[in-house]
Amino acid sequence: MVRLLRVMSAMVSAVWVLFSGGVASAQNSEASSAGSQAPALAVRSNLVLVPALVKTRSGELVFTLTADDFMLTDNGIPQLLQLEPDTDSQPLALAVIVQTGGRGASHLGDYRDLGAVLDAIVGSVPHRIAVVAFDSKPRLEADFTTDTDTAVRTISNLHEGDPGAAILDGLNFGIGLLRQQPPAYRRAALLFSETMDDGSQTSFEEAIRTVDDTNTAIYSFAFSSTKTALKHEASKLPRPGGSPYSSTPYAEGGCMSHNTDADPDAHGNRSVQALDCASDLIPPLRLGRMAYLAAKAGLERNVPESVAQLTGGEYFAFKDGTTLSRHLIAISNDVHNYYVLSFHPESPLPGLHALNLKLKNRPDLQLNARSSYWVDSGYRQQTK
Repeated sequence: MVRLLRVMSAMVSAVWVLFSGGVASAQNSEASSAGSQAPALAVRSNLVLVPALVKTRSGELVFTLTADDFMLTDNGIPQLLQLEPDTDSQPLALAVIVQTGGRGASHLGDYRDLGAVLDAIVGSVPHRIAVVAFDSKPRLEADFTTDTDTAVRTISNLHEGDPGAAILDGLNFGIGLLRQQPPAYRRAALLFSETMDDGSQTSFEEAIRTVDDTNTAIYSFAFSSTKTALKHEASKLPRPGGSPYSSTPYAEGGCMSHNTDADPDAHGNRSVQALDCASDLIPPLRLGRMAYLAAKAGLERNVPESVAQLTGGEYFAFKDGTTLSRHLIAISNDVHNYYVLSFHPESPLPGLHALNLKLKNRPDLQLNARSSYWVDSGYRQQTK
């Protein structure tokens, strides 16, 4: 029992350390360099935006709802919502993030006829488009331009990269560019990549902070990773019926045992092993911690799907240019037809916050919305 209490204490401490350097989500923030890793933002407003897409079960967009039709909790606490007006007419800053390395090289031909589709996505509002490519490292192929044709030509002429697939680094770089755009611009990213990250220097914690510290919707289009990568990740999933570990952490087969295969991802680091063990054995004390663990697990298994869910965007799997074009056409209406709800959190605790948005008494409708935001440890409530 003493040992179990000791490991529980270590696990909670390890989890809290991960939250100690977060970033507050805000509508306006100071610009930061594109290549930096999850820099802290200077918050000017404590407004949190929650984009929400509502459709009928047949896939038709719903335009007639008001703020009273929604209910939202922030870490389980109900919030007072407002509906931001006329967001569909706001200008749009769009980052197109393309994997050119690894298996991404074989899909470069799928992106060569995107002109009409990209025009439909940006619509008739003022817009800026940047193109980012990545293999083992991200790079800026075209800085923000109002000329859609320039962006299309850049995408069409991307060259094969090295064997890397540093998806998290590419996202970190692209969102860093979006962070520098004027506050009046809505921010969105199109991500074209495989499902599994390979070679990123950005940690899972930094990636979660990056996608949650700006109001950026990420639309992901993914092709399958190699069977070898999928097999490695599948080996880390819990077995049917529960955890693969015994219920006694230090026992033979326990997640804190000294067996070399107890937690291969910890690489001998007992603090990392304690955190991984916590996710299997201890129900998190707050919904925010649960959200963090769920987000981390999602990024480990399928990066593009996870970031789409975190930001309220959409995720599609594709095989070739034909299926990709069909999916892009599907979102061309969606990008401009989100409800943008907002609320002012009351003295939020540091770390990742779990958002749960629902519709009141409308089981006939389908809702897709942002699921989290991050609060910096140095955050202070703003006076009005």
